[in-house]
Amino acid sequence: MLKYMFAMLVVFTAVLALSGCKKDDNNPVGNPNTSAKAMVMAIHASPDAPGVDLYVDNAKAGSNLAFPNNTSYLSVDAGTRDIAVKVAGTSTTVLSANLPVSGNTNYSVFAIDSVSKLSALVLTDDLTAPAMGKAHVRFVHLSPNAPAVDIAVTGGSVLIANKSFKEYTPFTPLNAGTYNLEVRLAGTTTVVLSLPGITLTEGKIYTVFAKGFVGGAVAQALGAQIIVNN
Repeated sequence: MLKYMFAMLVVFTAVLALSGCKKDDNNPVGNPNTSAKAMVMAIHASPDAPGVDLYVDNAKAGSNLAFPNNTSYLSVDAGTRDIAVKVAGTSTTVLSANLPVSGNTNYSVFAIDSVSKLSALVLTDDLTAPAMGKAHVRFVHLSPNAPAVDIAVTGGSVLIANKSFKEYTPFTPLNAGTYNLEVRLAGTTTVVLSLPGITLTEGKIYTVFAKGFVGGAVAQALGAQIIVNN
């Protein structure tokens, strides 16, 4: 558990200064964004990792964040935050650290891979409003043992081509509506996952990520998770 919690600290160093934190009056010298805020979302995308509780400045910022769930966007004070990671549901502090945080940027931070190789994928989120009649969609490949894939309209054209584990697209405009999609082995017509009835609402921004393991069972089975980013 200690080894796991050490890895989780690495994953969440960009996300633990969440809402409810007190303002730090001792910001690092030379930080040009000390009065700014960042908006940060944390996503648990490691299929076999257990949950953790997150504390910032002695206030609980997240309880038992578990696969494949995410926090909302949370406002982060720029400056240095006092961070603690505890075993979920306990008062046992495994690790603590002081963390400098900058502002004026939106982030998604994904805890990815199997628990033995846990790491972080940090993405900058462009939350510019979609044009009329459009939604914005980003795809992130986060199934650790899945090969490269294409995302396509069911029986039709490819929308997103040849994405491997840890690869992702920018937010891309698509017409609002309901889509029947499928995940194919890259460059083939072999369907590995069907995604029927995906509804994209005008003006919304979405992240769709491949989750779980090929051959996984129940909660760890290969699938897709949809996050609404705005």
